[in-house]
Amino acid sequence: MLSFALPDGEEYRLENLCLDMNGTIALDGRLVEDVAALLAAIGAHIKVHLLTGGTHGGVEAAEQALGLRATRIARGEEKEAYARSLGVSGVVAIGNGRNDVAMLTAARLGICVLGPEGAARAAADAADILAPSPQAALSLLLHPDRLVATLRR
Repeated sequence: MLSFALPDGEEYRLENLCLDMNGTIALDGRLVEDVAALLAAIGAHIKVHLLTGGTHGGVEAAEQALGLRATRIARGEEKEAYARSLGVSGVVAIGNGRNDVAMLTAARLGICVLGPEGAARAAADAADILAPSPQAALSLLLHPDRLVATLRR
């Protein structure tokens, strides 16, 4: 579990990461550099759920590199339902697309990645945090003080 508290006493207890693949941690179906190592470190603290519609392919290679089985989900309401099935109070969601909006909104903590593929404006608006890269987004989970600094009121 990843837990931290804001100075005003608001607590976060995150147990699951719902992670979009294409545009978020992969570009054109290939994982972005350093993502596998970051996810291995994160996986020691919370359970990682890889969600993808498989738009660019590369899902099998990503599964092998990450040691995860991807859940094939393309539609936004399916991603939201998946996050809700885990208990959204313990979910951090990371995505970049319009189909990630409902998941980002429902999650206890939503992080939008503005990477090489860009990010849907609605996804940025739905997220609690906007990160400049997948590496920066994932690193936030390994350094909770960065989350505190960004989320404090």
